[in-house]
Amino acid sequence: MHVNPSDVIILDGILILHDPRVRDLMNMKIFVDSDSDVRLARRIQRDTVERNRNIQYLLDQYAKYVKPGFEDFIHPTKKHADVIIPRGADNDVAINLIVEHIRTKLGQHDLCKIYSNVFVRHSTFQIRGMHRLVRNAKTTKHDFVFYVDRLIRLVVEHGLGHLPFTEKQIITPTGSVYSGVVSVSACVESLSLEDVKGIKPGESMENALRACCKGIKIGKILIHGEGNSGRQVNSRFKPTCAPLDKYTYSSLIFQIVYVQQRFKMLIYEKLPSDIASRHVLLLDPVLASGNSAVKAISVRLSKGVPESNIVPEGLHTVCNKYPKLKIVTSEIDTTLNKDLHVIPGMGEFGDRYFGTGSRVTPS
Repeated sequence: MHVNPSDVIILDGILILHDPRVRDLMNMKIFVDSDSDVRLARRIQRDTVERNRNIQYLLDQYAKYVKPGFEDFIHPTKKHADVIIPRGADNDVAINLIVEHIRTKLGQHDLCKIYSNVFVRHSTFQIRGMHRLVRNAKTTKHDFVFYVDRLIRLVVEHGLGHLPFTEKQIITPTGSVYSGVVSVSACVESLSLEDVKGIKPGESMENALRACCKGIKIGKILIHGEGNSGRQVNSRFKPTCAPLDKYTYSSLIFQIVYVQQRFKMLIYEKLPSDIASRHVLLLDPVLASGNSAVKAISVRLSKGVPESNIVPEGLHTVCNKYPKLKIVTSEIDTTLNKDLHVIPGMGEFGDRYFGTGSRVTPS
């Protein structure tokens, strides 16, 4: 059977949740739980009017085959449902919630529909206005830095929200009990990369990160590659270490910057010995081809970090290679040109942020 592509595809059937292969294809699994008396009444009305069957025959068939079949094969699939709707079509509240959820999904970026692990921060007029300013070639360095810092702070906060937390109660100054949350991990770690010119776009994200987390632990890595122009590119990050309040954030946080390259080679790395037990937030101001992110992620995975514990920002390349990662960003650009430059883009991020080189060179 051929199903044409569509934004919403509805699969309907009493055994639709039985096959795990079918369940894995679904974004939302719904079980409509009608009362048994209602189901019997509907069956009698349908079969007597539309099929001209005898009522006694229907009752015998229901007791001997239909009801046992439901209890043995259909009702057990209820446990696989994401949403259970009691009273069926009469439950307006549940149906309206599902409709609003679908409308929200349809309003997302197309790539969020393709990749369930991509999260674009909810756009507002403020965010769109800031993106207009940072993309404008005439924006001054001072304004560029100011609005980039605001956008980075929003993305960092959103990314931290995907880390695991547990509930915790505290006592307020009024003596009242307040139920909040606390991070389940133990420390935060940051990484910024430096290219051959000594520019550190990754460091542009450190201020926002430090503002969100009381302490940052930094490791070391050196990635070496060949650019399209033939020049060599080196990236590294410098380590510092600071203890954290036991109630502050608990993940391993990395910052990376995209450097346009044909290939990547790891020259040197020094990471915490317990990195495998950490949650990793991988920060990147601009990601084009995704090659740098893939290399940085592969280093973490080689140290035993579970793929699902890494939260980067990037898209096609990273999503295809690491589908369990959660990807957080403030906006998705249209495409890359033949030279792997982001379109419409914002220019060479590091040059614009730190005031070096041309501000309008494609990123």
